[in-house]
Amino acid sequence: MKKAFSEFRTLLRTVPPILVTLMVLSIVGMNLLANKSIDTGLDWLALDCGILFSWLTFLSMDVMTHCYGPRAATLMSIAALLFNLLMALVFFIAGHIPGVWGESFVEGSELVINTALDNTFSGTWYIILGSSIAFVSSALINNFLNYGLGKLVGSRGFGAFALRSYVSTFIGQFADNLIFALIVSKLFFGWTLLQCFTCALTGAAAELLFEVVFSPLGYRISRRIMRVREAQEAE
Repeated sequence: MKKAFSEFRTLLRTVPPILVTLMVLSIVGMNLLANKSIDTGLDWLALDCGILFSWLTFLSMDVMTHCYGPRAATLMSIAALLFNLLMALVFFIAGHIPGVWGESFVEGSELVINTALDNTFSGTWYIILGSSIAFVSSALINNFLNYGLGKLVGSRGFGAFALRSYVSTFIGQFADNLIFALIVSKLFFGWTLLQCFTCALTGAAAELLFEVVFSPLGYRISRRIMRVREAQEAE
């Protein structure tokens, strides 16, 4: 345990703070915005606003895996999840503090709107539990699959980075969506297995599009980190 903690402290000093910040921010934002569904106009396409952040979470993990390896990326993912749980606790406390949200001042509906806003930020225990289990599982899948693909296709060039990222992100996102759907949607909302699978598949495909768009940025960041590390090692 002491060795693992020491390794984690070293990792925190090594990984660029902006990358750590983006990962933590994306996980907190992803879980908060997941409370709002997206009206796609298609019955078979179920998405929520968490998609606006989820791509950044997986891109951050891909960059960390590329630069520091899957173990380091997984440790940082777990650390970011702990920060998210801390924020969930803060939101929970805020939701139970007596007071009124600014947006609740609608004549005749103040109590209903204020309660809804409190419940939105407070979260529900089974949703937090389900999302935490799903994220840790998908992080392990994404990081080690990305690393394994790197061993097969190499780690040089944008093509190799993109292939690793696209495959690991799609499978990792699918696992994240499916595990969450099975734990939360099926058990607590009565979804069928087909609905869980369809939601996981379509969500992963939509999230992959963000990865495709922003992967050049991830590649440039990873190359910059690697150049800095190579320069430091050469000194």
